[in-house]
Amino acid sequence: MRTDNKSSSRPPRRDYNNNRNSGAPYRSNVSLRWGIAHVYSSYNNTIITVTDITGTETIARSSGGQMVKTDRLESSPTAAMAAAKKVAEICREKGINGLYIRVKAKGGHSAQKNPGPGAQATIRTLSRSGIRIGKIEEVTPVPHNGCRAKGGRRGRRV
Repeated sequence: MRTDNKSSSRPPRRDYNNNRNSGAPYRSNVSLRWGIAHVYSSYNNTIITVTDITGTETIARSSGGQMVKTDRLESSPTAAMAAAKKVAEICREKGINGLYIRVKAKGGHSAQKNPGPGAQATIRTLSRSGIRIGKIEEVTPVPHNGCRAKGGRRGRRV
């Protein structure tokens, strides 16, 4: 038999399963209306198009070129953030509060296969504007040994 009574000095164990109001945030069951945000991000521009869940009806669209005056700033993260804010505002007006995001770069057999600098800024701005983000997919077209690449048999010699 133990003489020291350490178990009585401990606070009682908390029942996490049955205690509803344990201080954790409780999300109410608000119905989400989902849409798809198609983000085309190259090194020249960032284009954001939001469609309904089927992809047939366009709800909102904007691009980095609409937000800035100079050509070289069209693909910048700042222009992409402004375009995403505009799109998020239109989505909230039309009742869409959740987005699946599909990021696309130029792709193909001779073009850049990774997204430009505006893609990450777009996703961050959409999530900060209060829109719920579902899935984020990368849908850049990648060839599976399709067309023959230019440069000849021995490649480009520098």
